Amino acid sequence: MSRTRSTERQRLAAELAADHDGVVHRADLRGLGVSRHEVRVEVEAERWVCVGRNTVRILAVGTGLRAPLWTAVWESGCGAVLDGAAALVAQGMKGFDLATIDVALPKSARVHPLSGVTPHLRRDLGPVMGSGLPRTRPENALIRAAQWARSDRQAALLVCLPVQQRLVRPADVLAAWAAVQRSPRRVLIGSVLRDVCDGAHSLGELDFAGWCRAYGLPPPRRQSVRVSPTGRVYLDVEWDGLVVEIDGGHHLAGLNPMDDALRANEVVLDGTPVLRLPVLGLRLQPEAFMAQVRRAVERYVLPSAA
Repeated sequence: MSRTRSTERQRLAAELAADHDGVVHRADLRGLGVSRHEVRVEVEAERWVCVGRNTVRILAVGTGLRAPLWTAVWESGCGAVLDGAAALVAQGMKGFDLATIDVALPKSARVHPLSGVTPHLRRDLGPVMGSGLPRTRPENALIRAAQWARSDRQAALLVCLPVQQRLVRPADVLAAWAAVQRSPRRVLIGSVLRDVCDGAHSLGELDFAGWCRAYGLPPPRRQSVRVSPTGRVYLDVEWDGLVVEIDGGHHLAGLNPMDDALRANEVVLDGTPVLRLPVLGLRLQPEAFMAQVRRAVERYVLPSAA
């Protein structure tokens, strides 16, 4: 074996690995003319490392964050694709650390167990993305990620992040959810999806007055109107001496945060305290947020009513 041949082999492998965050598939190496014997030579020379049956790490190329995702797909079994949160991360989702890599495989596939990977055998994988890491479409991955989440709070996060980061269209998510017949978190996921994807409609469904009754609070006024220097100000919830603003998912879109701040600031400058309650907070931690409302009512509303 000539030094020239070895140098050329390393160059080709490095170019291939650069497209896969530092790892390559043995089949792709064979496609470049690299034999099993030559792979073994590079491994023994400590220039390459065998990660599994199919995956080889090329040490001359830095290992990227997606290398474990490529490895999970290549090592889990025939037809494997990323699913759930792993598919969303591959799509570009930020702000979430994977505790496991979810992989979907055809029901007939032979699964090869891999540390840190959770396989899911599916009768129908559904549509998959046609380029880059093999993965389910983001609207389906979002729903499965929420179903497989370790907690309701994490499920809500995995709904919010892809929508807020514009990795998926809200209409596509709602359409995918409509096709789901069974879900271990149907009520929660359905509520959070409406909050995030159709916030204005979701706020209309929110029974805040019912919560006030449940917590022994006097009934508030809904959608009251004030006149400020900037025009009419519509308030979500008001008592004499206290305003509560309920922020749905649509409050985060476009210039809405600026408009909300101007409206709330005018109310505060007029001498009325304002509590802001995210609608997701009311879904996930109603006791904590309603306890704050109770304290505010006791401090600002009840004394003036006495």
